[in-house]
Amino acid sequence: MRKQQLDHIQGLLDEITGEGLTAGISCLIHQGGIEQGYYEAGYSDIENHTLFHRNAICHMFSMTKPITSAAVMMLLERGKLDLMDPVSKYYPSFADPKVAEGSGLRPASREVEIHDLLSMTSGYTYGGADDEGMIQTQHLTDEMNERLTSDDPMTTAEFADRIGRIPLSFDPGTDFKYSYSADILGAVVEKVSGMRYGDFLKENIFDPLKMKDTGFYVPEDKLSRLSQAYRSVDGKLVRLSEPNLGVQIHIDKEPVFEAGGAGIKSTIDDYMRFTRMLIGEGELDGVRVLEPGTIRFMRSAGLTDMQQKGFDRDHRLMQGYTYGNLMRVMVRPEIAQSFSVKGEFGWDGWLGTYMMVDPANSLTFVMMQQLVDGCAMGYIRKLRNIIYSAM
Repeated sequence: MRKQQLDHIQGLLDEITGEGLTAGISCLIHQGGIEQGYYEAGYSDIENHTLFHRNAICHMFSMTKPITSAAVMMLLERGKLDLMDPVSKYYPSFADPKVAEGSGLRPASREVEIHDLLSMTSGYTYGGADDEGMIQTQHLTDEMNERLTSDDPMTTAEFADRIGRIPLSFDPGTDFKYSYSADILGAVVEKVSGMRYGDFLKENIFDPLKMKDTGFYVPEDKLSRLSQAYRSVDGKLVRLSEPNLGVQIHIDKEPVFEAGGAGIKSTIDDYMRFTRMLIGEGELDGVRVLEPGTIRFMRSAGLTDMQQKGFDRDHRLMQGYTYGNLMRVMVRPEIAQSFSVKGEFGWDGWLGTYMMVDPANSLTFVMMQQLVDGCAMGYIRKLRNIIYSAM
């Protein structure tokens, strides 16, 4: 890659932080297993004037989902799990699901299966007020957040049991809706493996890949490296403190709810090791965690025409992408909103973290920041254009 072109990234990051669009931000690019550039700007803690450094630990939120996908793939390739398994096989509360329709409920056309969760076509949501299922999911979310600091926080297993009793917003497989599906999958991994979800990830992914600063909890000796999170309010960055989706922003104890869709904390170098494993078809530095065929399946998912309409409706900034195995996959680069190639895949997080894996060019890109809805900002497209034009 042409370093002179890549170095435009630094100017862009300086501009972004200088204008107060985000507090701090970093970008790391690898190609062919070789670091091509690292760039950073701004602060991880504005109030205490702490610079945003490479070892900053960040809340991944939805960038937890590709890790959960990898965990599910492990169980699939070991014959411990089947894509067609009904979730009720592991949590009986998912049996005999109902669909919210009008002011009432009706029986669903079938049960929710593992593949529905991986493609976000299960019928579950993240809550809201549009139907009875969304209303009950919102109540569950509020209760989970409220209990985080109590003596009786909600566990991963209790969450799965409770959400399984909530009506669906549509029949499984008939639409797309971003949801708690990955969190349900985390609970399934717990049930199948007989291990706490975090312990399964540590033993099977984090330790083998030497992701030493990654997990559901930041221990006290590393808390000084945890980046503060911010929200933009009337053009000013305001520190975030309230929990979201059962995940604490302020960490003072180990969580008992290990959110498979949102709970991981990590650094830019640790997460880059995960993406390099994906580009290496399951192997990094001579250590294999997934088989090549599994990785090829993981990155080649897609949606039916009916499901794709739902994805396009909810993700207008992802033109050209489809979705599957808890990640976006580029299928039509000719209509994309930034430079891309067919087969590029990845995902992002609520606080603006972002990952991209491009097998055709052996390219991986990871971005860290801690800004609510940070990936909705236009500068992610500018960063992608700089990176792709440097090849």
